[in-house]
Amino acid sequence: MTVAAAEAVLTPEEQEQQRLADENWRRSIPAQVFLNYFFAINYHLQDGEGPLGGLGHLPYFRQHQAELTDTDVTALTKLLHTCWSTEYALRATAELGDDNFLRNALHWTFPQAYHTILSGLQAFLYTTGVRSNNGQVIRREVGRLVVKNAYPRPVSFYAAGAYGDFSIHRLPLAGYKAGLHIASQEIDAQAQIGQFLRTTRKQKAISTRQQVQANPNTAIRSQKTGRPLDKWTAAHWQQITWRLGYTTIFDLLGRLRISQSSREIERYVEADIDFRLFHSSLLNIVSYLNGVHETYVAKALGLERYEQLVRELPTHLQGGFVQERLRTRVQPTLLGAEPEREFKMAA
Repeated sequence: MTVAAAEAVLTPEEQEQQRLADENWRRSIPAQVFLNYFFAINYHLQDGEGPLGGLGHLPYFRQHQAELTDTDVTALTKLLHTCWSTEYALRATAELGDDNFLRNALHWTFPQAYHTILSGLQAFLYTTGVRSNNGQVIRREVGRLVVKNAYPRPVSFYAAGAYGDFSIHRLPLAGYKAGLHIASQEIDAQAQIGQFLRTTRKQKAISTRQQVQANPNTAIRSQKTGRPLDKWTAAHWQQITWRLGYTTIFDLLGRLRISQSSREIERYVEADIDFRLFHSSLLNIVSYLNGVHETYVAKALGLERYEQLVRELPTHLQGGFVQERLRTRVQPTLLGAEPEREFKMAA
């Protein structure tokens, strides 16, 4: 039976319902793709060895150390408290809400997921000597760390290269075509992460070109007219590639910074997707990356000093996920053991 014949069998009311369903599905595609991306990252994170994907075996991690004053410890503690309080709020949303609540909570869960990871990242960077709130500096430095293998293999992927000639690294299956379905095997996950890297780097390249061309001092100009060029060749794109740095998981998470007033957030709120799955994927990614950064900070501070910091947490953070990560991820990584020793709170 042809589509036209099938539609002819439906009543006008049924045809209208079908049209609305098709329209709703089309409207949901951007949100579904976004969900696919974050689910794929979470799926890929499971492909690791031991706590935190074998972080403790990385040469960069093993060599990491820092000389920290009391003032430095105070600054680190403040960054970690911000990180953990924001993660606490993100977790509370999942515990409080039904699916409809989670749908509308995207207005704050997106930026919360981004900012909790950012604060943890800043704490890690602080121990490397990078003490900046400048977004460009942070992005450049973490890009270098990813490429240097400071991060476990599941999150060490990145994109490089000029517009139109991007290359994906440490994702061997990223060249496959990404589907519109949730990843069910590693090839799906890597294909979707690869697409996410390419689209994110493309956005960055286009916005960088706009910034360069809008500035009279940096604009690439026509040799004939002296005016800023509207059309670029591959050679022109190559000239601004250095400005892009590397595109890493942190750039992908940067896509979560969606203004509450923007139209884009409404596309997600109104979409017909699994919001609970979206939220749990985000939370797992947050927990993984925050665990990596906490372990670096604990190594820089010394495990005893870090354990004391955790014992002295504000009331709302006691007896929860921070202690659990200390027991199951930070301690085993630093001690080179399985997570057996229970964390004991001070009397």
